[in-house]
Amino acid sequence: MTESRPPFQPFDLASALKKVQAAEDAWNTRDPEKVSLAYTPDSVWRNRDTHVVGRAAIVEFLTAKWERELDYALRKGLWGFRENRIAVRFQYESRDAGGQWWRSYGNELWEFAENGLMSRREASINDRRIEEAERRIFGPRPAEEHGVDFPLW
Repeated sequence: MTESRPPFQPFDLASALKKVQAAEDAWNTRDPEKVSLAYTPDSVWRNRDTHVVGRAAIVEFLTAKWERELDYALRKGLWGFRENRIAVRFQYESRDAGGQWWRSYGNELWEFAENGLMSRREASINDRRIEEAERRIFGPRPAEEHGVDFPLW
């Protein structure tokens, strides 16, 4: 059976929003195997200063990420789209093993294969220390908040 992950390109507003929410939902599971299935077997990533190629490397990367970034919770927002590409901005919060909370801000550029799997992901991310009282992302987004934008700062 051929792998596929709708919605498929070319994207319109509804299908781009659906793709972004599906990615947010998957990443919030913190399940590297599950997340990796949204990517082509030879998917190419740049995440900060790290380059990752292929699903096995994606699983390894995400496993290490979520061992470091505890209580990870993510929000993604559609920035733009055309044909087989989507641009996303995101924020996530996590704490390190010492208990310090962080808010990470970033942008991602996504490119999709015809089967709806992501073949390329480029992420630029900046981190900011926050106090626990400054947190605003607590677990996965409730269904009633799907499609709602999040604060910039």
